[in-house]
Amino acid sequence: MENKSLVVTVPNSFVSATLGEISNDVDLVEWDMTGPSPLQRIDIVIPPYLQSNEVLANLDGLDVGLVQSLTLGYDGVAEILPKNMTFANAASVHETSTAELTLALILASQRAIPDFVRAALAGKWAPVWRQSLADRTVLLVGYGGVGRAIEVRLLPFETTILRLAQHERSDERGRIYGRDALRELLPMADVVVVAVPLDESTNHLVDADFLSFMGDASLLVNVSRGAVADTDALLAVAQSGRIRVALDVTDPEPLPEGHPLFALENVLISPHVGGMSSATLPRMARLIHQQIERMQRGEEPLNVVLRT
Repeated sequence: MENKSLVVTVPNSFVSATLGEISNDVDLVEWDMTGPSPLQRIDIVIPPYLQSNEVLANLDGLDVGLVQSLTLGYDGVAEILPKNMTFANAASVHETSTAELTLALILASQRAIPDFVRAALAGKWAPVWRQSLADRTVLLVGYGGVGRAIEVRLLPFETTILRLAQHERSDERGRIYGRDALRELLPMADVVVVAVPLDESTNHLVDADFLSFMGDASLLVNVSRGAVADTDALLAVAQSGRIRVALDVTDPEPLPEGHPLFALENVLISPHVGGMSSATLPRMARLIHQQIERMQRGEEPLNVVLRT
């Protein structure tokens, strides 16, 4: 009996082109999930990148082997994903690029790069002494794949790194603190990097109380999800000038035009581009190819985070 081709839906031609050459026994079908499905049976569905989870409701009634997300986070998916679905996230795809952007935000903030850009646009030469990254203490709030990737890149900058996860444990580099040590660690840090998944326990984790424990002139960097931070609390402390803030994610997102956070010189905002680099694309293609090959061999998919 002739083997049937594996059916894989991709949201657009960009993802299709990213995948490159596909074996003859795989049928790629473009479907952005905003309308009716072109097929009843789909082996692997790839939803659009950073689009609302609401499109997942359109899988209802379909026979789907695997929903392969292009993002690491999957907050809100469980409430929308229809029954009898297997959902995998994009672990191994975004860690490198997100860690790279995190370092860029830290260095830009520490060394006053936005100030120099503003001065240059005004035609001014404006040298200033600022804090280095070297010899600073960095607290990583969240020690999953992204946190570990950030740590690896911070170490060559001669930093002291404190690591905090949900539960305390140790590894070859020493102690990883549990969440109950957060208040103890925040005053010790010159830079606080938040890289936790968004769930009930981390929604508005960065609130007025959290920020009150940060040291004066310290830097908060959020590369997780916007709702991990209370925007009103962030705005209040940034307007006071007591700490500096660098955000790749906001709540709401996108941040509305003219929002007061944009106007503050001690706030640096990038538009949720942590994973949007050329380094992400080959990793994305590699993961999808691995999932295809595993399905063809009858093996369990990688990165499964939900089964409904």
